[in-house]
Amino acid sequence: MEKKINPLNFALIGAAGYIAPRHMKAIRDTGNNLVAALDPYDGVGIIDSYFPDANFFIEPERFDRHLDKLRRLADSSGSEEHRKVDYVSICSPNYMHDSHIRLAMRNDTFAICEKPIVLNPWNLDALHEIEKETGKKVFTILQVRLHPVIKALREKILKSEDDKVYNVDLTYITSRGKWYYRSWKGNIEKSGGIATNIGIHFFDLLTWIFGEVKENTVHLLQPEKAAGVLHLKKARVRWFLSLDYQDNPSAVKEKEMRTFRSLKVENEEIEFSDGFTDLHTESYRQLLAGNGFGIKETRSSVEIAHQIRNSTPIGIKGDYHPLLKTIRR
Repeated sequence: MEKKINPLNFALIGAAGYIAPRHMKAIRDTGNNLVAALDPYDGVGIIDSYFPDANFFIEPERFDRHLDKLRRLADSSGSEEHRKVDYVSICSPNYMHDSHIRLAMRNDTFAICEKPIVLNPWNLDALHEIEKETGKKVFTILQVRLHPVIKALREKILKSEDDKVYNVDLTYITSRGKWYYRSWKGNIEKSGGIATNIGIHFFDLLTWIFGEVKENTVHLLQPEKAAGVLHLKKARVRWFLSLDYQDNPSAVKEKEMRTFRSLKVENEEIEFSDGFTDLHTESYRQLLAGNGFGIKETRSSVEIAHQIRNSTPIGIKGDYHPLLKTIRR
């Protein structure tokens, strides 16, 4: 764990969520403190493994009040003993991100928000205005950009000829049970649908590596699967996303695995399945060192996912992902 003379104070929203422990670990491993956490579900014993002294709230109003009290106490005393919250880490459901970011900046803190920062591109414009008003910023966790294999691929593409356009196939199948469709994740108005829930990471890394979007075509769009083609500055990307176990290749099913991920560039497999363990911690290190990803960096993936879920699929014609020939639709 990194040692700091003056550790920063963090608060966390969505403490019972799947991704929250990675944020708790990152806060601890960068030598900082979690002083308050919020979640409507109170089964958050995981906090004991990291910050057992953190205050815990189940009502956002009381959490908001606590942050405000800490800020006012720090302003009035001016002593190191009384410290306001410096950062609020946000791990809540997608549709709540916008309001939770506003809560953070309203309390004079920076925000660190899981992907997606927001569901709609115009919400980014509003948050940018609030940044200017408050002097605070909102950052996001784009941890895949920090993966050594992905960084090396980007360097290779940047050094290639300017007019080179790569052929890329992206396949991501991550099986989900019936619970998924009863949760907020299965509600497109709350989650943004499959393109946002499981695609946002990949749309970000693809545009980071291959450049801006020239054309976005959708062939298939269903609650449990979607496919299309992205024409980027330096790539033509055929992509396929699915939550359906049956879409997995036979070799994956034979191993009783439920997830398949493949990124092929010019038919060469880019293997980056390993190396994700500490990327949230590295994201925090970079952010706290002044190298965080903000609204500008997240805009492209938010726009792509928004366009996809509002598209009318053209069907299985033209240039499409090869899996569309074989999957059940």
